[in-house]
Amino acid sequence: MVDEIKLHILESGTMEADLSWLLLKPGRVIKDRDHRHEERAWGQVPTHAVLIEHPEGRILWDTGVPRNWEQHWGPTGFDKFFPVLDDPAGNTGYLDASLAQLELTPSDIDILVLSHLHFDHAANARMFDNGKTRILTSQAELDGVASIESYSQGAHIPDDFLGLDIGGIKGDEEIAPGVSVIQTPGHTWGTMSLQVDLKNDGTKLFTSDAVYLADSWGPPAVGAAIVWNNLAWLESVEKLRRIAQKTNAEVIFGHDEEQKKQLTFAPDGFYS
Repeated sequence: MVDEIKLHILESGTMEADLSWLLLKPGRVIKDRDHRHEERAWGQVPTHAVLIEHPEGRILWDTGVPRNWEQHWGPTGFDKFFPVLDDPAGNTGYLDASLAQLELTPSDIDILVLSHLHFDHAANARMFDNGKTRILTSQAELDGVASIESYSQGAHIPDDFLGLDIGGIKGDEEIAPGVSVIQTPGHTWGTMSLQVDLKNDGTKLFTSDAVYLADSWGPPAVGAAIVWNNLAWLESVEKLRRIAQKTNAEVIFGHDEEQKKQLTFAPDGFYS
């Protein structure tokens, strides 16, 4: 355990969506934003990034949604199903604004780790194509997206990451003392989760989309509409559950609006 780690949770944009995308319920039909008022199913879907200030450098986990989401997502139809909320100031907590609140820019990041390459996690990866930041994701995710030949496939948009120099991680790996990535496939070919062991605040386990919500966690685990391999997903959830039990970790889910209210976000505070 490293004494000097500081962990900041960053706003990186909040979407709206039919919550059936995140938690399957019998008899529910997924709706787009033009039908959001028919049968209450819509809710907020927050995204977050994690900034780790470590003696070995600054590590960023995920990048959230893009400012040009409506234009960028238009050809896919995602703009209809996952519109991004704007606040009165027109900011919405995009990643660059959240970094700026800490007086940082993308060039201040030493390592960017992408949990997977979906449109709401890797959308701002090009901000870090600066000759300094090392970009990493799962090798299985890189192998999977290599087969995409269209503008989008599922929730992957190759323009988010195509041509970037992205290194592949092949297994569970400690990328810095006290900071580990965990292979949790199922949601996509190579979805990863993040474990950070802190001296004062204990272990934090960020599931990314391996587990969307507390309601997904169970037990028993409850599936979602966007899952590449259901069996692998279930095995990954149980793997995370074992780690959480062993380490007494606080489990932080990928898109949980209710849990977000209980977390401390930058610049209001950090974990250590």
